[in-house]
Amino acid sequence: MSGPLTGLRVLELAGIGPGPYAGQLLADLGAQVTVVHRPGRDAPTVDMRGKRSIIIDLRKPGAADVLLKLAERSDVLIEGNRPGVAERLGIGPEAVHARNPKLIYGRMTGWGQTGPWAGMAGHDINYISLTGALLAMGEADRPPPPPLNLVGDYGGGSLFLVFGVMAALWRAQTAGKGEVVDAAIVDGVSSTMGMFYSLAAAGAWGPKRQANWLDGGAPYYRCYRTRDGGFMAVGAIEPKFFETLLEKLGLEAAAFGGQNDNARWPAQHTILEEVFSSRTRDEWSVVFDNVDACTTPVLSFEEAPLHPHNAARASHVRVGRLTHPHVAPRFVGEAAWTPPNPASKGAHTEAVLLEAGLDAEEIEALRRGGVVPSAHHDV
Repeated sequence: MSGPLTGLRVLELAGIGPGPYAGQLLADLGAQVTVVHRPGRDAPTVDMRGKRSIIIDLRKPGAADVLLKLAERSDVLIEGNRPGVAERLGIGPEAVHARNPKLIYGRMTGWGQTGPWAGMAGHDINYISLTGALLAMGEADRPPPPPLNLVGDYGGGSLFLVFGVMAALWRAQTAGKGEVVDAAIVDGVSSTMGMFYSLAAAGAWGPKRQANWLDGGAPYYRCYRTRDGGFMAVGAIEPKFFETLLEKLGLEAAAFGGQNDNARWPAQHTILEEVFSSRTRDEWSVVFDNVDACTTPVLSFEEAPLHPHNAARASHVRVGRLTHPHVAPRFVGEAAWTPPNPASKGAHTEAVLLEAGLDAEEIEALRRGGVVPSAHHDV
């Protein structure tokens, strides 16, 4: 792999969700990412593309020393265990920095390394529930819907972990030493909520759900059902786009009422619901194709790669049974991208150990001790 991060060596302790995705983002841009898996087999996943895989049973005697040898040759380590787990395994920041003082140790958790809930279990929906984000989404008379795990795990987690790691690497260039990045999903999501605290302070946002201009309360910023059961997404915030929306829908602006006349919103919702239900999604898609009304079809994840705009940008690439979203962001002038095959679990165990300075006899001893498996071979 080539890219702006070519030459960066990352050690990733296998996990689920935000940690592996953070590693994928680094690998996508050229970093050499080696994933340390636990014993057992898993199917290849998109977030393993461009990575290497080694299996180490970190519970076995001598396993921590093997991991530390790998850390000696790495620039970054990513782990997503609960606070204290890595320390108990002998691979926490102190042990790693004793071997490699310049390494950036990235820690990905939901609650963070400190606080009364630091050691408590949780998932995306739990983390965003504590930030105000979850309660701000969805219909007013229904429970807040889980927004997949995009807001917490990936938005507030992976992206902030990568941002923190890259910032730490920049500072290490002058400071000459590594540091620990405490990336907590609750912190990342809270950071993204700053706009709404600003709007609230200006009297432009309230705590009531589906009563504001970005949460489905405004008729010009929500989804509408079409005749065939599909949906169109309307985001005509600016007045000129709102005017074009009404024009394309065949509605008189004076009769429809002011865009930000909140008292008229319920009636305007009803009007737009009736109009959009008169045609199918694809029929409305033709009406609004390449029109500045900020109105677009709502696609499924299966349809998304086939849309003409996405297809023109090669936004998805199919390899075998996996559909790969394109590397993001893109760098102008770079060659066309082809997704590398996701690494099979344990496929690079022997090669990585040899690279770390172990010889064949030492590797065989590790196999006899159960530290690394004997059933997997390099491919």
